[in-house]
Amino acid sequence: MISAANHNYRLGDRLSKFTFGPVRSRRLGVSLGVNNVPYKTCSYSCIYCQLGRTGNFSIERREFYRWEDIVEDVLKSVEELEGKLDYVTFVPDGEPLLDKSIGKEIEEIKKGISVPIAVITNSSLLFLEECRRDLSEADLVSLKVDAFNERVWRTVNRPHPRLKLNEILYGIEEFSKDYRGKIITETMLVKGFNEERVELEKIASFLQRLNPHRAYISIPVRPPAESYATPPEPEKLVEAYEVFREKLGEGKVELLNLPEPPPPSAHGDPKSWLLSVTSVHPLRLKYALSSLRTISEDPEKVISELEDGQWIRIVEYMGEKFVVRWFTAPSPRRE
Repeated sequence: MISAANHNYRLGDRLSKFTFGPVRSRRLGVSLGVNNVPYKTCSYSCIYCQLGRTGNFSIERREFYRWEDIVEDVLKSVEELEGKLDYVTFVPDGEPLLDKSIGKEIEEIKKGISVPIAVITNSSLLFLEECRRDLSEADLVSLKVDAFNERVWRTVNRPHPRLKLNEILYGIEEFSKDYRGKIITETMLVKGFNEERVELEKIASFLQRLNPHRAYISIPVRPPAESYATPPEPEKLVEAYEVFREKLGEGKVELLNLPEPPPPSAHGDPKSWLLSVTSVHPLRLKYALSSLRTISEDPEKVISELEDGQWIRIVEYMGEKFVVRWFTAPSPRRE
């Protein structure tokens, strides 16, 4: 068992080991994130991953941290943010189902809060009955299906070598039969890899069997692990939308092809806030500056000092500048 989380997150005046945010998303509104696995501990190493290549490649479920500590941290964080949350979301820097205590964590958290719980998973471990069971108490589960073809799957998601796509698809379908909460799906389209109509039709037909509340089609909008992972042409996105809509029905398909919304207002120490947000995902520089202006007289200086100290980097992707957390550096001292 690992004694402490990889990063501490500033939540108001308190340092949190396992929660971050709140963050705003188009799918879940305002969400408190739960980071229940170590950084980049994952069963996939997707070419489009905004966190870079997987450092700890695994399909072995473990109790990385004491489940009691995660539950306590979440309950404290929710109490501090009372009335401001749409979801508490297990969306770590890796695959949440690698945490073999996630079922217990969900169960105990639900005893103490009324905020619904969501889990965003890459679906790769749902061939395991224990994983399907662990998700049964969540209010919403987001399932990833980027490919139906084995070759495409291995190229885009770069799975752990012991994983088999047919077993994963079977597990996803079995989960959808028994689960009583809300299922949404996400399919990330990458130019030149999984955008062809024959693949789109197979994915859409499979999703139809799951009967999701909503099927999201997304594209890389943040700097990816591999520079060649770029968005499809607009015409391909329209085609994908139409293929999915024909299979799933009107009002059940949504394109996530726009930049993410800006984060909620910054709070607390400016440097701690920026490090907290960027530890989860890259942040557009213009959003970072506008949010920091609410708590700092000189947001440019905040960013410059963190960049000089090698806590962050500024990178350019698709004509936009992003603030990216630099995890090779030790955690800076908080004042």
